[in-house]
Formats: sequence, C-alpha cells, structure tokens
Amino acid sequence: MRRVAVIGTGITEFGELWDSSFRKLGIGAGLAAVEDAKISAEQIDAMYVGNMSAGRFIRQEHVGALIADYSGLVKDHVPATRVEAAGASGGLALRQGFLAVASGLHDIVVVGGAEKMTDVSDTESSMIQSSAADQEWETELGATFAGLHALIATRHMHEHGTTREQLADVAVKNHKHGSLNPKAQFRREINRDVVLRSPIVASPLRMFDCAPSSDGAAAVVLCPLENAEKYAEVPVEIVGSGQASDSLALHNRKDICTMSATRVASDRAFAMAGLSQDDVDVAEVHDNFTISEVLAVEDLGFFAKGEGGKATEDGRTSLEGDVAINTSGGLKARGDPIGATGVAQAVEIVTQLRGTAEKRQVKDADVGLAQNVGGTGATAVVHLFRRA
Repeated sequence: MRRVAVIGTGITEFGELWDSSFRKLGIGAGLAAVEDAKISAEQIDAMYVGNMSAGRFIRQEHVGALIADYSGLVKDHVPATRVEAAGASGGLALRQGFLAVASGLHDIVVVGGAEKMTDVSDTESSMIQSSAADQEWETELGATFAGLHALIATRHMHEHGTTREQLADVAVKNHKHGSLNPKAQFRREINRDVVLRSPIVASPLRMFDCAPSSDGAAAVVLCPLENAEKYAEVPVEIVGSGQASDSLALHNRKDICTMSATRVASDRAFAMAGLSQDDVDVAEVHDNFTISEVLAVEDLGFFAKGEGGKATEDGRTSLEGDVAINTSGGLKARGDPIGATGVAQAVEIVTQLRGTAEKRQVKDADVGLAQNVGGTGATAVVHLFRRA
C-alpha cells in the first residue's frame, strides 16, 4: 500500500445557516480544500461524500452526483460516491478515500461531508437522527437517540461512579475550546451551573449535554505521500485507519458502557500506524452527547474504564492536558452536521498538526487521532495522523 497524505482542507461555518443550501455548503468546503491544496479540478480522480440523510432532511438523494455536478467535475466524468454510516458517514468517506489512494487506484481524491439539518423541525430532526438506532426494536418502541444515550449514561454512573458534574465538565471544556474556533456554532464559554440548570432532555442528560442540529460541510484532499510536497508546505500523513461494527441495538451488547467497535477500530488503526496511545497529542472524538466523550476517551485507551469522567474533571483532556480532546469544540460546541462531522474532525487534526490552530493550538502537536461513530456505536471509524 502507498502512504497517503492530506494536502488540502476546507470547512464552512457550522450552525443554523438559513441562507446556504446543501449544495452551496458542500461545494464551498470542497473548493476551499482544492484551493488549499493548490490543485486544479482536472487533477481530481475521484470524490467521496459523507452524508447521512439528505433524502429526509432536504428530500434530495443522489448527492454524490449532485456535488460533482455543481462542482464542475462532470465534464471529466469524475466518479463521485456517497457514503452513509449514520454519524460515521464522514469518517467512513475519509476511509474510502484513503483506501483508494493507498491502493494505487487513484492519485488525487477529494473527500467531503455535508448535512443540512435545520430545514426541518426539531421534532423531525430528532426522528431522523434516531433512525440510526434499531428501528424495529428501539425507535418504533419509543426510544429516542437521546434516550438511548441516557441509558448508557445512567449505567456508566451506576457501574463506574461517573458523576453528573463530570458530564457537565465535558460540555464546559468543549464550549471553552469552541469559543476559540471561528467556525464553531457556539463560541461562548459556559460553566457547570449552566449545564446543570439546563432543561432535562432524557434524564440524566440535559440540553447542554447534547450536540445541536447543524448545517455545514467540510472537505480534505488526499494524495500519495511521495507527491505531497508538490502541493502542501506541511503535509500530514494518515498513518492508521481502522473500522469496526457492532450490534445496532443496545440490548444485544454485552456491556453498554463500552463501545467495542471503537476499541477494535482503534486497535486496528494503532497497529497499522505502529503507534500507541501515549504518542497521541490531540484527538477529535465523537461527543454527540457528553457521555459519548467519556466512553470515547476510555475505549480509545487514553484512560482506564471508569476514569474518563474524572480525567475530564481534573483537566487532563484540556488544551494543556495529557491529551487534548476536541480542540475544535467537538460536536457539542463546533456543531454536528452529521455527514460532515467525521471530515471536520480530520480538518481540525490537520490544522493542529500544521501548527495553524491559533488560540486553540496544542503545543508541539505531532500525532492526532479522529474517532467517528455511527448510531449508538454500531459503526466506528478511527484514523491516526502524523505531521510528515
């Protein structure tokens, strides 16, 4: 396999973007990435687009061809493929692009992700997101996505002593990081009291424990590492890529406090990279709920099972901590336009490893990780990056 590098990144603002269409967002992020990579459209061999549910959010299917069309790539008949894996759609699109370049099939690939979620009501948006769970055994019986994560949180608090305050600390940290990110949906710091007094969504989870519905897009450009210096001053290599699956419904899991797919996907990524958790300086993890980040930092091996909440409380996941987690603000503060999320994580890691993250820059960042999750953990995709 060939070694693969990221040579360009692009990202839109995330938020309730009433004046921007789905196609405008996707094209904007893609063009920014292409410009950053200093390539022309004629050099692009293929495109992969992460998207969960455009058919339900905006009643538009066939989004790979749509983005290729409005990006001006159809004159060269560039193949464009939509990738769907619920919340892991963007991360899986990145993996497909990585494999296409690593295999030698393509030389220059654009990977994008986009979602337009705010054109429907909050109720409908919640229903669409809940379709990432098991329709027959969970959502049709009344379980919401928030409700399922509330079950996980309750069990984790019971088994491992994680406190309600520690969950709040996840939100506080990520809003602090988001306040430093000009692309984030929420750019204001909050405190514990704000989280703990916010309305209950599904006990014990409150409004500030939940990532928002968001509009937005992100993109990266990939090429063989051997050619990367032609296009990028600071190439960033994807040194590890892992994917794993688990049961769709929580009741089929041996332990709902552990996302086994994350553990397996990260083991595969670390093995490919020849690295360990101690090598990672910065990580973007899937914090669609505060409990999700606690599980992520445990299942990725940064902290032992049951210690994720305490590690957050002690500041070990802050910008100056043992490993900086969600420097972009994460899904919680940067926003969560589902199909774009996994690619946005990659954009943040590349920005950190390039040393261009400005106020939220992690000192001497050399190795980064991105973890993207679909459903309540049925799909997990983990990538490791290193400054080349």
